Amino acid sequence: MATERQSAPEFDDGRTTALDGLEVAPEGGWNALYVDGNWRPQGDRDGLDVVDPTARDAVGTVPAGTAADVDEAYAVADEAQDEWAEVAPEERAAVVAEARELVDEYHEDFAHLFAVECGGSRLKAEIELDLTQGTMEVAEDLADSYETEERESVIDGKRNLLFREPTGVVGVISPWNFPLYLSMRAVAPAIALGNSVVLKPSTHTSIMGGLALARLFDEAGLPDGVLNVVTGKGSEIGDAVAGHSTPSVISFTGSTEVGREVGAAAAEQLSLPALELGGNNAHIVTAEADLDRAVDGGVFGSFTHQGQECISINRHIVHESVYDEYVERLAERASKLPMGDPRDEDVLVGPVQNESQYESIVDLLERSVEQGAEIETGGDHFDWFIEPTVLSNVDNDMPIAAEEHFGPIAPVIPFEDIDEAIEMANDTEYGLSGSVHSEDVERAMDIAKRLETGMVHINGQTLNDEPHVAFGGVGASGIGRYNGEWIMEEFTETRWISVQDEPREYPY
Repeated sequence: MATERQSAPEFDDGRTTALDGLEVAPEGGWNALYVDGNWRPQGDRDGLDVVDPTARDAVGTVPAGTAADVDEAYAVADEAQDEWAEVAPEERAAVVAEARELVDEYHEDFAHLFAVECGGSRLKAEIELDLTQGTMEVAEDLADSYETEERESVIDGKRNLLFREPTGVVGVISPWNFPLYLSMRAVAPAIALGNSVVLKPSTHTSIMGGLALARLFDEAGLPDGVLNVVTGKGSEIGDAVAGHSTPSVISFTGSTEVGREVGAAAAEQLSLPALELGGNNAHIVTAEADLDRAVDGGVFGSFTHQGQECISINRHIVHESVYDEYVERLAERASKLPMGDPRDEDVLVGPVQNESQYESIVDLLERSVEQGAEIETGGDHFDWFIEPTVLSNVDNDMPIAAEEHFGPIAPVIPFEDIDEAIEMANDTEYGLSGSVHSEDVERAMDIAKRLETGMVHINGQTLNDEPHVAFGGVGASGIGRYNGEWIMEEFTETRWISVQDEPREYPY
């Protein structure tokens, strides 16, 4: 049975607060690039509006960087990297640590910026700030990870030495949904490991995804040229960043469609693509599940930050014996989630971040309802807001289930047996995250191992990330792994030096 829908949120007249008055803003405001340690004003470049998704109004401007800006950023990064690599590991770690402490100092400024630029609730801001500090702390530990390893040789009197060195220059292209964290999880370890960086943030979140990082590291004393931030439209400078001849690695987080283009451009230059892409993640609820825990996980995994995470629950796949109860309880919980201006600390659901994303979610929802999906709660949408929505009578081929909807929608699909559930979960090109609920943990483990994903969470939900644990997917969900020691595979090169200590007898 459908539950009562929420009313439209009301906003006060002061919602479009200017950004340049924040303590964290650099002198002169955010309307600048950051290249070679200098804040460079917009000048004769075009400008890009910073849009508040709650009001759908421009509240600031950043420069639309050019291909020439990208060239210069890579040139200074290349020049700065050799000297930075020679800096003692503990000194590199100290700079990252100082920047991490500034994240805490600017906590309230950043929480405000998340709301204004991302449409993120206070809960979302706290989660992202915790993750950001966590990934920086892990990066500090990586700085001193260049241990030389000795391996035995098959040749008498010979030693094999393996050691790591920085890869060089790292290009980073980051997304708009968790902009500070998803930029920092590449930038902080790259810098700590002795690399220099050129960062191109999303057009939609140029401040939190790029310029805020520049502010942090600038104040922390990072040498000029080690981090450079070029804001701009992906359609105009994305190829210049991804297909440049300078970087050794291109780190990209975003859609699979764009990721394929970025990966191809990087590979053309023999740069290593490190890609974390889309997902269509399944939350499997078995007949043996604890429904309290399954529903708790389902609500958090579907509606946090309006479902705008690559690891959000895209499909709830629920055994037919508990299907009706699960749908009813999920809908009841979703109907009570407070929606409105994310600057209100009681709000949990804010607006979708941009118009294109809003229109895409609405289209998938409407087409699925036309095909027979039933709205149990929510369904209304207006002015970039989409109510937390639970859908029943969904099958795996409907648009809202077959495609990554990236919104506050919870399609619930019934299954008869585990083989069918696994087949449905795996019936996608993506393979990022997943979750399984069963009080029989051994059985849940068997199911988890059959899911074709990079990550699975038993009796939890799909929305998990820990900075010290390998993060990444398979298939169309990406290449490589982030976090902890796994990011070292992306941002360092392994070299082999052998020493022939004793004379060797050759066959000729």
